[in-house]
Amino acid sequence: MRDVREVWASCATRLAKWRQEPVIVQSVRSSAAATLAYVVALHFSPEAAPLTAPLTALLVVQVTLYSTLTTGVRRVNSVVAGVLVAIGFSALVGLTWWSLGLLILASLAVGHLVRVSEFVPEVAISAMLVLGVTRIGDTAWARILETVIGAVVGLGCNLLFAPPVWTGAAGESIEDLARRMRRLMRRVGEEASGSTPASVAAERLHEARRLDHEIVDVDAALKQAEDSLRLNPRVREGLLHRVVLRTGLDTLEICTVVLRVLARTLTDLAKEREPEPLFEPHVGATFEQLLSEVGDAVVSFAVLVTTDVSRSAESAESRLASELAAATATREKLAQLLLTEVQRDARQWQLYGAVVTEVTRILDELDMEHRSRRLLEELDRCTREQRERMPRLDRLNRRLRTVRRGRPAGAGRNR
Repeated sequence: MRDVREVWASCATRLAKWRQEPVIVQSVRSSAAATLAYVVALHFSPEAAPLTAPLTALLVVQVTLYSTLTTGVRRVNSVVAGVLVAIGFSALVGLTWWSLGLLILASLAVGHLVRVSEFVPEVAISAMLVLGVTRIGDTAWARILETVIGAVVGLGCNLLFAPPVWTGAAGESIEDLARRMRRLMRRVGEEASGSTPASVAAERLHEARRLDHEIVDVDAALKQAEDSLRLNPRVREGLLHRVVLRTGLDTLEICTVVLRVLARTLTDLAKEREPEPLFEPHVGATFEQLLSEVGDAVVSFAVLVTTDVSRSAESAESRLASELAAATATREKLAQLLLTEVQRDARQWQLYGAVVTEVTRILDELDMEHRSRRLLEELDRCTREQRERMPRLDRLNRRLRTVRRGRPAGAGRNR
């Protein structure tokens, strides 16, 4: 009996993991929407095989509700524009090699005029498919009908079955980036405490540069999460979640850039001091400890950014504060040791000063007061942009809030 329960628990865990996998969720939802669109089109379209409806539903259904709505409107516009262009060409010239070229050129121009963004080629594709059919009138309107059916079914699937929120995947990407930064910092600190050849320091510089490239992948995951928060009925404070994640990634991106500069400074220092070690043994040990503490603070910052407030954000914040305090104290100790070294031998004083400055910059970016100020500024900016884009909706919301404030305490109760 225990084995059966363990198997069921394992299957449930695996199913829950699959439900959070973007590829699996997208495949299941797209297949269901396309099949349903074909069944609906069979009852309304005069075509024997209305494949345009499932094709449109397949292309309209995206991972997030926001992208589905925006994509559906643009795709319907592109198909309708292409069909209308094909009707006009069929009535004037028919299908020839030169009319086909003019048709494609005109369709692409119309696509840019109606602003269908990435679906500009869809205008030309729709026009060519319709123009190549003999019964142009019936086919054209049937294609428009099938397109509308596919788009409506795709939108309906996302409205009835709200897509998941992809903040979990974005949070994992952010935390994974922070852990890679910590591994690199610890490796740099361990090597700097001993004799570091310039070639080894250059390898760490290349690793730091690769972290810059990995920011692109994390940014793509975050954009998907931001889209999943827009217009999603499962989310109440979507703007706050988006701003927290976006500002958190911005901070890590700045820290990555500073880490790359630090690696470049250490590479230059290794070239200057070779074959001597970068630092004296006691200075190198302090520098290793500092980078280890800074790496821990980077990971704690990423956990704080991706942690739900209702669970353990307070503990993550206190842990980050203690790690920043420890790193700051170690930074002061390192600065005093390097000052003593510079007073004894001032040949690489500018590189020693750059090391302390770059570590200080990372600590400043992770500082809690700096983050709070950044969050408030970004929230104010986003709120102001929303008011400017939708002034009528903003005035309506303010009126509703005014009415709620002026309503008596017992006005909403049953008498």
